[in-house]
Amino acid sequence: MKSRRENPSPAALGYAMPAEWAPHQATWFSWPHNPESWPGEGHLEAAQKALATGVGALTESETVHINVLDEPHERHVAALLKGKANRERLKFHHNPTNDAWCRDHGAIFVTRPGGDAPLLALDFGYNAWGGKYPPFDLDNRIPEAMAAVHGVPRRVVDMILEGGSIEVNGAGTLLTTESCLLNQNRNPDMDRGQIEQALQDCLGVRKILWLGDGIEGDDTDGHVDDLTRFVAEDAVVTVVEDDTADRNHEPLRENRERLAGMTLADGRPIRVLELPMPEPLYLGEQRLPASYANFYIGNRVVLLPVFGCPQDEEAAAIVARCFPGRKVVAVDARSVVVGLGTLHCLSQQVPA
Repeated sequence: MKSRRENPSPAALGYAMPAEWAPHQATWFSWPHNPESWPGEGHLEAAQKALATGVGALTESETVHINVLDEPHERHVAALLKGKANRERLKFHHNPTNDAWCRDHGAIFVTRPGGDAPLLALDFGYNAWGGKYPPFDLDNRIPEAMAAVHGVPRRVVDMILEGGSIEVNGAGTLLTTESCLLNQNRNPDMDRGQIEQALQDCLGVRKILWLGDGIEGDDTDGHVDDLTRFVAEDAVVTVVEDDTADRNHEPLRENRERLAGMTLADGRPIRVLELPMPEPLYLGEQRLPASYANFYIGNRVVLLPVFGCPQDEEAAAIVARCFPGRKVVAVDARSVVVGLGTLHCLSQQVPA
């Protein structure tokens, strides 16, 4: 085994993960195609149309890379985007995937200022949220393909980690959840201290903050991107459920209390803004993980999932106040969330 001096960590080499609002050179998607993930009449088609709206908004200010299955699939997706997206900023790649969740199966990029190799692609292990949805071998190849497209070095990390399970402020602090990262279906040979050390070594963070449980219906075991998101170095939005009879009420109340007692890596307290939860959504009797926290921050826009309920307007107003220099684009995610994720889950940024 190599020593740390022989094989220094990304953090030791000066790399760190920027906040999502830092400038992007691009955003990646793996286009939805798996009917098993979007069961029911018309949901897959509606999810694709919704994503096309979001992609169109992003191409106003950044390049969008899209993984597709093959040439016919590329033509299909291009037709959906015709008239909605800037074709000059669309790049298609014939990288077949098992599913669409690029946030979780894609590379996580870290940066360092100056010098050579300012961008590094981290290739963490991916096991479809604890082996829930095999096969996932095609998804596991995507980080290498992404690194090749951008011509950047890739570091393979011997740890299961999904991008949706972490949230950084770009200034040394990372948020995650105990229900996901400490779950035995991810890294059973790693304890909390070892997981924290790995996150620090790979992502250049100095402090790990732990929330508890995720929202009802979330098959990822509680990804933080459905719960709490940094909107500034010292501020988060976090979802709350006022209905005491709703099963989300208690875990979200506990997470809100945890946030109130947390401080950042530099010692500052965290400013906490509350986001409402939407009306409960179901597919048959299955509760769907609908959350306004699953927004995606582009260079000039914020893509906000909305669910056709009264809370949509309030959520949009709160997010708009958090990002005054960006346009909030509301994307109807009622069919998207049938796949058990929405806009942040589908996307992965490449820092400038």
